Amino acid sequence: MKYTIREIEEKDNKEIENVIRTCLIEFGANHEGTAWTDQNLGRFSEIYNTDGNKYWVACDEKEKIIGGVGIGKLNGIEDVCELQKMYCLPETRGTGISHKLMDIALGYAKKYYSRCYLETLENMVAAQKFYEKYGFKRVYEPLVKTEHFACDLRYIKNLK
Repeated sequence: MKYTIREIEEKDNKEIENVIRTCLIEFGANHEGTAWTDQNLGRFSEIYNTDGNKYWVACDEKEKIIGGVGIGKLNGIEDVCELQKMYCLPETRGTGISHKLMDIALGYAKKYYSRCYLETLENMVAAQKFYEKYGFKRVYEPLVKTEHFACDLRYIKNLK
């Protein structure tokens, strides 16, 4: 599969929202306490264009968005970022796109932060294995209170 990865633009907001919602439905996470009810879901180009915050989209050869990932500040902890809204459509899984997105996101995160945190769901088993391959270690308590209270698994990775 041929694809390109670029920083999000305003024209991408609705399309990446649709990718995320598609994945949330797939995993039964289309409910409160997940990205499903995140008020910023359709505003990524605004939210992620500030220092220490960035979002990338993966596009196929027809410029259709097939995945994305973000790095965002974690409120309340200065040197820790959060890997945010990393989702890829089912047909892209196993193609290397997720690895490229992760490499770009972590490369960016290292410039600003010493650790990277993430929250996920227990039924996203393949995602957990993916995060662990990248050196994320499970933590059993949230670092901060986020709006994603339904996420029942948390990971952290040292970046330095």
